[in-house]
Amino acid sequence: MGDIWDAAAATFDDEPDHGLRGPAVRAAWTALLASVLPQSPAAIVDVGCGTGSLALVAAGLGHRVVGLDRSAAMLQRARQKRVEQGVALPLVRGDAERPPFAPGSFDVVLVRHVLWSVEHPAATVARWIELLRGPHGMLVLIEGRWSTGAGLSAAQCAALVPRARVRRLDDPGLWGGPVGDERYLVTSRTARP
Repeated sequence: MGDIWDAAAATFDDEPDHGLRGPAVRAAWTALLASVLPQSPAAIVDVGCGTGSLALVAAGLGHRVVGLDRSAAMLQRARQKRVEQGVALPLVRGDAERPPFAPGSFDVVLVRHVLWSVEHPAATVARWIELLRGPHGMLVLIEGRWSTGAGLSAAQCAALVPRARVRRLDDPGLWGGPVGDERYLVTSRTARP
């Protein structure tokens, strides 16, 4: 699947919610993350970070963020944006299904539009939860069931996540315009010892 995303990297940020280039869309995502993430500075991994848009927003909120993606071309775009924005953002090439980090490494695992694409979603969620430290680690998933038929419904996603809390994301400001499909946020405090 890395080849698909490598091919998409050059134009990936053209979508308003991917590149966050428009000030209103960027402000909407910044407000959303600020309302969900713990007080900074938290240690966050953005799994499947793509071109780094959300990772850079989280870093701008004062968090210590690491971006992970399997696509070399996406990571190259993220490196360019990191330099342009003057933000410290370590970037790691690796598999979202098997992140190359020790258990208990992060306060937050942030994932946008990745779970729907993995081969073993339940096992992948379990691995993401293992990355969380202490009893207050937080899983933050942004997913959807798109008009193309791809994706996961909120109910399907919530069934994979212990103690899932679901919030619809139908604010057009997040997406650069109205949406007619299902988009949502799932959060979970892990209670991992």
